[in-house]
Amino acid sequence: MNCPECHSEHICKNGFRHGKQNHKCKDCGRQFVAHPQTHRGYSDDVRRLCLKMYGNGMGLRAIARVTDIHHTTILHWVKQVSTILPDAYDPESTPQVGEIDELQTFVGSKKTVCIWIAVDHCKPGILAWSIGDRSALTFKLLWQIVSCWQCYFYVIDGYPVYAMYIPEEDRIISKTYMTRVEGENGRLRNYLARLHRKTLCYSKSVEMLANSLKLLIHYLKFQDVPVPLRNIP
Repeated sequence: MNCPECHSEHICKNGFRHGKQNHKCKDCGRQFVAHPQTHRGYSDDVRRLCLKMYGNGMGLRAIARVTDIHHTTILHWVKQVSTILPDAYDPESTPQVGEIDELQTFVGSKKTVCIWIAVDHCKPGILAWSIGDRSALTFKLLWQIVSCWQCYFYVIDGYPVYAMYIPEEDRIISKTYMTRVEGENGRLRNYLARLHRKTLCYSKSVEMLANSLKLLIHYLKFQDVPVPLRNIP
């Protein structure tokens, strides 16, 4: 047996690593096992399954109990996938009527966070969203995307922030016609454990909440999830 670093034959045994005999080179000090695994970590199918379970309302620890995969590993997969997903999706056709609404949740020690979403009144799916407080500054981030649609009307509730950006002639204030956006709010709460009402699942950071939303919106739109890179444990 030769050292993989310096190819020296001066090798000695040096305990065990993950159940395999560990060796050490006396010349360069390199430690190694005789037959290392070529591919480490979980398969793509396992990763995809865990992310789909996450997108179907199961919390990280619930998935860990079912699959025996540590919840922090699944959390890293969610973070990794979110880096390759867009923050918003271009509508297939320009919405004639848009709907805008917000839902509230908690992050960390009961810090209130607002999720603003925008949808096409005539088609399912969330087209744009933003996360922050319930101020005009957070809505402005969403409006920068939505205003490009140039819809004929925007259906909203009576929250005063909307009047700061949406012209009066373009606003329809009515909860009756907000069935599409209210339905999307319900889907978010149903399919993401950390948004369930009266749940033990919660977000420790706004960043993780945003990562989870990006994954869920992609999953609901395409009924599939991308696979994170294999070099991320």
